[in-house]
Amino acid sequence: MTRVAIVTGATGGIGREVAERLAKDGLTVLVHYAGNKVRADEVVETITKAGGTASAFQADVADETQIEALFDEVERLYGGVDVVVNTAGIMLLAPLTELKLEDLDRMHRTNIRGTFVVSQQAARRVREGGAIINFSSTVTKLAVPTYTAYAASKGAVDAMTLTLAKEMRGRNVTVNAVAPGPTATPLYFEGKPQAVIEAASKAAPLERLGQPDDIAEVISFLAGPARWINGQVIYTNGGVAA
Repeated sequence: MTRVAIVTGATGGIGREVAERLAKDGLTVLVHYAGNKVRADEVVETITKAGGTASAFQADVADETQIEALFDEVERLYGGVDVVVNTAGIMLLAPLTELKLEDLDRMHRTNIRGTFVVSQQAARRVREGGAIINFSSTVTKLAVPTYTAYAASKGAVDAMTLTLAKEMRGRNVTVNAVAPGPTATPLYFEGKPQAVIEAASKAAPLERLGQPDDIAEVISFLAGPARWINGQVIYTNGGVAA
């Protein structure tokens, strides 16, 4: 039986790489997108041209009705779901004293509520032997100024992940989170001075920024052979923090 994956935020830098990597691993992929259908169709086309199977579905990750419809669609098309990867997220930066509360609410809605809503459906529907993989961030450890609200949202993802892993007892479904460090994506580069980017590229002992395929490689491991890794936050950052 072909395994099936849902990847939320699959048009982003990391999300797209994850969707394409899982397809390369032989999984059928449902490419979730929030609003950019053109980019979602590009991901589907890339996968299908390489011999894989994929389709796209639009939904607001924080809307439980739309996410329920997404899971209904993957079951209708492919018979079920085995892997759910929550890459969807937003990052809005400012010192705590200056952050607009509407920005806090936006991050809460996508990063916390969105992860919760998708995880709720995943916990109900992922087949035996499957995996739920959330996205945290290394900034929960680094305590970088201006990242207060974003790091707090990812700290909530950590808590959800570790607890859900225990709630899935008896289902043979693993639940983990991946916590990237600085990774070369448009989301990371947006608004950052070149000096900050250069400093970040030297922070890891490997002296470079992470690449989306570095993160996708870990997702591939957690989605497939890594059955004894469960209830963990995996810091995928080249050694910036552990």
